[in-house]
Amino acid sequence: QVQFVESGGGAVQPGESLRLSCTPSSGNIASIYKMGWYRQAPGSQRAYVASITSLNLTNYAEAVKGRFTVSRDNAKNTMYLQMSKLQPEDTAVYYCNFYPRVEASWGQGTQVTVSP
Repeated sequence: QVQFVESGGGAVQPGESLRLSCTPSSGNIASIYKMGWYRQAPGSQRAYVASITSLNLTNYAEAVKGRFTVSRDNAKNTMYLQMSKLQPEDTAVYYCNFYPRVEASWGQGTQVTVSP
């Protein structure tokens, strides 16, 4: 089963930006119709953040609309999540997966911490 590897997280201050990256453990994302970003804040369920299709059609959760941008580069075999105007409520572990998500494909995630 394909698993995903996330990177690019870190600790930033409110208003700053980060770009997350996601690559599959095997295969090429070009063969994946739809992929998604998800996040899990402390004490909360894992939640949907954004998704992108192979035709570059995107969709966002209301909480990140206008601040986050999802993209994919098939040549680099990577999906990205550009996050801007980060707020403390964006603090979470961020994961990528298929959309709809496949439980066996979760990776370790990447921690994003936003604090003054």
